[in-house]
Amino acid sequence: MTRASRTHAALLRAALELFEERGYDATTAAAIAARAGVTEMTFFRHFASKDAVLVDDPYDPLIAEAVARQPVELAPLAAVIAGVREAWDAVPAPAVVEVRDRLRVVSRTPSLQGALARNSTGTAEAISSALRSRATPAAEARVAAAATIGALNAALLEWADGDDPDLGSAIEMALCVLTGGGP
Repeated sequence: MTRASRTHAALLRAALELFEERGYDATTAAAIAARAGVTEMTFFRHFASKDAVLVDDPYDPLIAEAVARQPVELAPLAAVIAGVREAWDAVPAPAVVEVRDRLRVVSRTPSLQGALARNSTGTAEAISSALRSRATPAAEARVAAAATIGALNAALLEWADGDDPDLGSAIEMALCVLTGGGP
């Protein structure tokens, strides 16, 4: 593990601890940095904002690439669903406890709903762009991307407040709802 990745992990751990102790709104970036033993400037080298600790998603490029690889004869929504499944199957299992902790803070903090929406806009745009690269009309691409992201966000926030240990089951449930009930 590199020094940068250790610092990143320490900042994430410190943020989650402080959000649990004080709440998201009462926790500052400076407090997170201090808890992690780094400067506030170092915090902002790793995260663009305090909310980025919780909502940044490293999977956007993987999903977009997987969507772009889908057969052109697939309808836009079917291509996105297949692309999400392919991307999910290709990534190493994330630290489920960390993901749940991050999403639980988001689900329980009304002030974070805007940050989630902004982050989701970037994900939807990456998916929409991948669909357009397959000659999908722009309006259809935006609708398919937005529907998928909306379903995934709802399922993941619901999962975060539940007891199911399987993150994949939340993703699969959202995709099954989009397909009308089946894989």
